[in-house]
Amino acid sequence: MSNEKDSGGKNIAKNDGDQDIAPVMPRQADRMSVVFVGSPHPALLDDETLLSQCDLRFQRRSGPGGQHRNKTSSGVFLHHEPTNVTAEATERRSQADNRSVALSRLRFRLAVERRTLSVWDADPVGPAHQLREKYRHGSLKFRESNPDRPRVLTLLLDDLHAAGGQPSAVTKSWSVSTSSIVNLLKSHSPAMTLVNQIRAHHGRSALK
Repeated sequence: MSNEKDSGGKNIAKNDGDQDIAPVMPRQADRMSVVFVGSPHPALLDDETLLSQCDLRFQRRSGPGGQHRNKTSSGVFLHHEPTNVTAEATERRSQADNRSVALSRLRFRLAVERRTLSVWDADPVGPAHQLREKYRHGSLKFRESNPDRPRVLTLLLDDLHAAGGQPSAVTKSWSVSTSSIVNLLKSHSPAMTLVNQIRAHHGRSALK
């Protein structure tokens, strides 16, 4: 059991499993401190727009493979200037491949490290609205290469932050099961780590 405060500041005992009883939403002032960015969240942007916001560098790096290591200038380093978030990829021989990998890594880092307003704090518009409509009632199962995976993860993390890390509080707005949300979090361990940090902030046990 853990304690949660209602709108009047009164402690309420909560079951740490939280899917068996109605979740209690934390007050906005009680939410864990995070870094917010303006909408649309940069992880939701198309490739061209996101890249236009980045400082792109190519660097000679040695990759895997012993004596056959990659020693060309194919390593890619991305610095997203508005958020100061960075990502890199040096393991591929192709500069184009490394750029694609680095961009994907940047999206995932942005998804975890930066927040926008949740569905309860502002009406979704633009790409956020489109993604929510597209994946409502779905299983939230994505192939590793699906570009929408980090985008949907971004929106779920926005909602989970506002909900105190309770997947059961988010299921209604997405029309998905709690297990679908948890499984998506498990597919990217930094996302699960963030949600468990949020849960710990609110006195809840970790999701497993």
